[in-house]
Amino acid sequence: MAELGVPSGIVTAEAALTIEGEAQPRLNAGLLSLIVEETTEGLYRCEARFGNWGSGDYLYFDRSLLDFGKKLTVTMGSDEAEAQIFQGVISALEGQFLPGEPPQLVVLAEDAAQALRLTRRSRTFEEISDAGVFEQIANEHGLQAEIDLPGPAHRVIAQLNQSDLAFMRERAQRLAAEIWVEGNSLYAQSRPNRQQGGDELSLQFNRGLLEFSVTADTANQYTKVIASGWDVQAKESLAHEATDSVLGNELNGDQSGASIVSAAFGERTERLARRVPLTPDEVQALAEAAFRAQARRFVVGTGLARGDGRLRVGRLVQLQGLGPLFSGAYYMTEVRHIFGRGPAGGYTTEFVAERPGLGR
Repeated sequence: MAELGVPSGIVTAEAALTIEGEAQPRLNAGLLSLIVEETTEGLYRCEARFGNWGSGDYLYFDRSLLDFGKKLTVTMGSDEAEAQIFQGVISALEGQFLPGEPPQLVVLAEDAAQALRLTRRSRTFEEISDAGVFEQIANEHGLQAEIDLPGPAHRVIAQLNQSDLAFMRERAQRLAAEIWVEGNSLYAQSRPNRQQGGDELSLQFNRGLLEFSVTADTANQYTKVIASGWDVQAKESLAHEATDSVLGNELNGDQSGASIVSAAFGERTERLARRVPLTPDEVQALAEAAFRAQARRFVVGTGLARGDGRLRVGRLVQLQGLGPLFSGAYYMTEVRHIFGRGPAGGYTTEFVAERPGLGR
């Protein structure tokens, strides 16, 4: 297991930038601050701030280096902690002129999911699974499809005046799945599949883990979720009940929010009324996905760690030194890499993480 945030020696905190695949040491030196943000909803973003004055003139307003549509990549860390934390295209340029400071240029960039965000459609898909729909959308945008989704084929799926990104987010939510883009590949996977591969990582409080605040909240936890619908062909009602058994090995010996609610407050049932599944497979998938989604948010923490590019959305990280209730494996749902110069600068990583169970 690799412990993060405790390098064996002195390491650089500098960011390494490339534009259109070419290294840019001049940009590295002029970088004042950097934020790279990613979430489970896809569309990662980058904000880079540069000093924009030198030799008596503006440095970057000619747009020869920093311009709309150019590819930007960001790498942070060194040795085993080195990782590419962003790859995307420049979408906005912002000039800042502050009193007492030299002019600055802020570059805003988004990853390849930007094209999905900007494409809005109304259409229907017939006799196809969600995995098939996602593969079709990936092909339409020239992306390699890396799709591994559960779920049955549907008679009809409607995209109604939605961007491709919003539509995919909605469909992924129904399956408790996640979407994201890396390079030129579109990924849509269930959480257990996303966790596969990579070294096991850990953060120890008062070492690599600088701050952590965590809450186990029963307010939105249910002992069971029931989905219902109507089978038009068979002319019969449909219903499926999901409990914490659908979490499988995600609990890893911890106590689920559902079991705590049952013991402390009694049975608590959530009924899904706004969605209308049409087949037994659909109603089962809907109930189980809804239960997983709420159960995984039982224990939620926000943390600050020493910067490490291996902290990414989708990684399972062992957080240690938090006592028997809160120590254990957490799933990263939001990650923000932050770099800045000056006495209060350096490289840190903020994150939001969750788990479905509480230590016994």
